[in-house]
Amino acid sequence: MSWIVLGSDGATSAQERATRSLYEQHARPLQGYVLQLLGGDHQRAEDVVQETLLRCWRNQQLVGGRGQDLRPWLFRVARNLVIDDYRLRSARPKEVDGAAWLEDVLADTDDVDRVLSSLVLVKAFQALSPAHREVLYETYYTGRSTREVSRVLGIPPGTVKSRLYHAVRNLRQALGVPEAGVR
Repeated sequence: MSWIVLGSDGATSAQERATRSLYEQHARPLQGYVLQLLGGDHQRAEDVVQETLLRCWRNQQLVGGRGQDLRPWLFRVARNLVIDDYRLRSARPKEVDGAAWLEDVLADTDDVDRVLSSLVLVKAFQALSPAHREVLYETYYTGRSTREVSRVLGIPPGTVKSRLYHAVRNLRQALGVPEAGVR
C-alpha cells in the first residue's frame, strides 16, 4: 500500500504534528472502510482516503486534541466521496479499454459496403425479366400477399407463385448465392 504521508518525521510545528497524528490514527481504518465500499478497488480507495485526509487538513482544526472526534466526520466525507464518484461515473458514457473501440469500428458496416451491395443487387435485379421484377416488387417491396398481387397484376395466383419462384431463383444465381438445400 503506497501512501502520501502528510507531515514528516521531523515535524516541528503543532499543525504538522497534528497532521501526522491524524494520518497515523485514521488512515488504516478509513482505508478498510473505503475498500469495502468500493468492492476491493485498492487504487480508488487510496485516492478517496487521501482526498478525505486532505479535506480534513484543510477544513478542521487539528490542533487541540480533537483527533478521535474526527473519525465520524472522516468516514462521512469518505462515504460522500465514493457516492459522488459513483454518480459521476454513472452520468458519463461507459469507459472502455483501448482495444474495444477498434472492434466496434470493424463490426459496423460502412457506407462503401452498402453502396457496393446495392449496386450488385440493382444489376442482378435488372437482369430479370420485366414480369419477374414486377412480381418481386409487388410481393417483397409492397408486402402484398399472392392473392393481392394476382388482383393487382391481373394474373392467376399460380402464375404469381411460379414467377416469384423463378425470379428468386434467378436472383440467387445472379448474386452467387447457393439455393437452399443444395450443397
